[in-house]
Amino acid sequence: MKPQFLVHDSKDNVGVAVTDIKAGEKLSGSCLENGKELTLEAKDAIPLGHKVALSAFKKDDNVTKYGIAIGHATQSIAAGQHVHVHNLKSNRWQ
Repeated sequence: MKPQFLVHDSKDNVGVAVTDIKAGEKLSGSCLENGKELTLEAKDAIPLGHKVALSAFKKDDNVTKYGIAIGHATQSIAAGQHVHVHNLKSNRWQ
């Protein structure tokens, strides 16, 4: 089965959708760094290229992609939820 999301680095806590994902869909993913297979249930619809939470976040937790913190959660986010500008603030322009 082709993965629906990819994880760039083993330290990442988000994956990137490589197809449009429907809410409730059972997902398979793969880590590009080490080939580890991952499974997850989508809580939200997630468009191609957007992020999916691999684990739960509390408000202000760092969101890690490419092995570095790219931003922080602006609210609680459950594993499988869509992560984007509605619940993520960049660490770059604070």
